[in-house]
Amino acid sequence: MRTTTPPIVVMGVQGSGKSTIGQLLADRLDLLFIDGDRLHSPENIAIMAAGRALTDVERIPWLREVGRVLAEGSEPGVVVACSALKRSYRDLLRESAPALFVVDPEGPIELVAARISARQHEYMPPALLQSQYDTLEPLGADELGVIVDISQPPASIVGVAVDALDTHGVLAGRTEGAHHAD
Repeated sequence: MRTTTPPIVVMGVQGSGKSTIGQLLADRLDLLFIDGDRLHSPENIAIMAAGRALTDVERIPWLREVGRVLAEGSEPGVVVACSALKRSYRDLLRESAPALFVVDPEGPIELVAARISARQHEYMPPALLQSQYDTLEPLGADELGVIVDISQPPASIVGVAVDALDTHGVLAGRTEGAHHAD
């Protein structure tokens, strides 16, 4: 019998590995994976494609949609890649998914800049990276989740995330506090 897993968000700036980590984590836990980029409205995509960061007002409907997906996917579980850069954004997601577990991939801007310069994103230009780092509020000590080092291989990062889920009993549906691993 499979354990119950809380809704999981893999947060972070563009190029931090959210989608890769999220898909691998979902595969490992036999959960549905959803890339939050696919939940943006056409209007928001056009704004970002033009090189402008979204305002909080423009971002709120998207975050509410991500929250809806997290809530609907809570049985048997879902992993969503979603920037969720600010604490207030993650708090908004928790309104829909109170047991939310957050995986926070962190690393230096130089590493992420090198990654995104080697890829093509359909609407997120590299010019927005600095604004994302300026906005980023890392996972708080009182938030349920784990900080992971993006310089590690994706499989190792997923292992750290699964260990954190297991350590805090959330694979069995219990929440006992945040865990930080480097």
